[in-house]
Amino acid sequence: MISHKQYEFAQARIEKLLPLVDDNTPANDRNAVELMMMSDIVIAYEKEHYKAVYLANRVAELEDQVDDLQFKLNRIKNNPIWKASGPARKCMHFVIRQKDRLKNCGSLSGVIAKVRYKSWEKKAMTHYGTRSFPSAEERQKQEAAVFERMPKISILVPLWNTPESFLTEMIGSVQWQTYKNWELCLADGSDDAHAYVGEYCKRLAAQDSRIVYQKLAKNEGISGNTNECYKLASGEFIGLFDHDDILHPCALYEYVKAINEKDADFIYCDEATFKSPDINKMITMHFKPDYAIDNLRANNYICHFSVFSRELLDGTELFRTKFDGSQDHDMILRLTDNAKHIVHVPKLLYYWRSHAGSVAGNIEAKPYVVEAARGAVADHLRRHGFKNFTITSTRAFETIFKISYEIIGEPKISIIIPNKDHVEDLRRCISSIVEKSTWENYEIIVVENNSETKEIFSYYDELQNNPQIRVVTYEGKFNYSKINNFGVSLATGDYVLLLNNDTQVITINWMEELLMYAQRPDVGAVGGKLYYGDKTIQHAGVVIGLGAPRTAGHVHYRQKRENLGYMGRLCYAQDMTAVTGACLLVKKSLYEQVGGLDESFEISLNDVDFCLKLRKAGYLNVFTPFAELYHFESISRGLDDQGEKAKRYNEESERFRNKWKAELEAGDPYFNPNFSLDKSDFSLRV
Repeated sequence: MISHKQYEFAQARIEKLLPLVDDNTPANDRNAVELMMMSDIVIAYEKEHYKAVYLANRVAELEDQVDDLQFKLNRIKNNPIWKASGPARKCMHFVIRQKDRLKNCGSLSGVIAKVRYKSWEKKAMTHYGTRSFPSAEERQKQEAAVFERMPKISILVPLWNTPESFLTEMIGSVQWQTYKNWELCLADGSDDAHAYVGEYCKRLAAQDSRIVYQKLAKNEGISGNTNECYKLASGEFIGLFDHDDILHPCALYEYVKAINEKDADFIYCDEATFKSPDINKMITMHFKPDYAIDNLRANNYICHFSVFSRELLDGTELFRTKFDGSQDHDMILRLTDNAKHIVHVPKLLYYWRSHAGSVAGNIEAKPYVVEAARGAVADHLRRHGFKNFTITSTRAFETIFKISYEIIGEPKISIIIPNKDHVEDLRRCISSIVEKSTWENYEIIVVENNSETKEIFSYYDELQNNPQIRVVTYEGKFNYSKINNFGVSLATGDYVLLLNNDTQVITINWMEELLMYAQRPDVGAVGGKLYYGDKTIQHAGVVIGLGAPRTAGHVHYRQKRENLGYMGRLCYAQDMTAVTGACLLVKKSLYEQVGGLDESFEISLNDVDFCLKLRKAGYLNVFTPFAELYHFESISRGLDDQGEKAKRYNEESERFRNKWKAELEAGDPYFNPNFSLDKSDFSLRV
């Protein structure tokens, strides 16, 4: 950052140096060199200074516009005609919602497919509802189980005017746990009109010493009341439970099992939202990935049922009142930062009741939730050293966020494009990069391999006129891995971007969207969202074990561009096991560190193998939906479904399965084991 004093000094020096330098002065002359340095300082300062002034003026203008619009809006709302038009507006909004639903599903066929899936899913819900409860024999077995560690789990429940039926069901679900070493801590902020809450709890506490009840002098809100619950807790582990929800009878048993088998200090499970009063009447079932920091930053996917070692708090506040509404998101972000073993139990063990006034029923019931969530994420990012980021709601949901990180410096990106003939494909690819990209510091290295047509060599000659483009030649038969490794060896950039010649840029800031993640020290490869020519999804992240060969497959495959994805996953950046090599950005140093692409995988699975090597080295791989390109897949080389190509693909698949046997057997951490490996649309196994 250049100070104002440095700027003034540079201006003064320029005035003194200008008479000493003219067009005939050698470039290496001392005065000429100093003049150039002083000029750079002035330019850099003014660029930053005037940018800040412009932005400040723009903010002021927008604030004035907001005030004016708010005045006009209030005037409209107070108009009798507006008030009388309420029923008509409700009808209109209903039509708009149906239109949006159609758009989000991509088409009418998408809506039909979703309705069919929901119909089938509805039949499967009882499998995860009461039918999943333990039999008498299984219950007896779990109750008799003795673990090496039998920790007391203190379950915190803040009470506030809890409906009587909700209260009895909630407490009953704790008392019915197969694991018995628990403590239920109830802090009651109910008003005098709901005295039955305290009466009922006191009666149960007198009968069961594991139930601890305290009437609060006043209602402190959800954060304050939960913190009061925590003061009552004596357990080694703490669990967070809402006053209107229900626990699966085996929840604590499964958690204690995870504590013993995996040394877990933070545990969560899958959950369902149900329509009161029947848990089998589920609205949604959320089958979650294992711990994924980018997913968690984008939205609180962990949510219920969080249980953690009280040591993770380390004397800090449980809930912070300034994040009321998203206090659990804030807490989860803080505690998972400190946790050593975060364990996801991939079983539906928590039932989140949907009713009027609950967040599960309608987020508009608590409009402060969105700002609280944004604040919690911002606070977390600042703790991790991020500055100058933005957090905005996505089209999926108000509390599902797009995070834009500041790009540090202007690193150079080397784009590696293998090519053989197909002049029009390559022209379309390169033209889209040159014409649409807003990132300027890049080079394109076209790796020529065995082309035969005059047209392509003529086009290569054209490319030589662009100083940012080089055409190099790889001798030998087609081997995708070797070609890319060769191209990378000639790259001068800080980052390398593997790009297929049959791609076309859609998003103008696509390189920035990839780079903001690739620059992080914890990230390996970053991939974008790719579409076929018909705007259906070709790539939105890769899951290992998915598909008939049980090697790897693309999730959300062939879904419409507008589709929100499973639980909104097509609308936010997230951690994935692998991303496609058709558009993959990585630090050049990391590429070299893991040995680049494995050249034994000549054509297939080399990108997945590369990503797994990065994960083995301790790095995350990230998919972002905000870098969009077309990918006219297999135009260049055709499909791998016949003859020698099929034989080669089968051989590479077998080699991949052997190399990554342990990882495949463990399952993809970002793809819940309740999902079918035969489909890419997150269909359930049931």
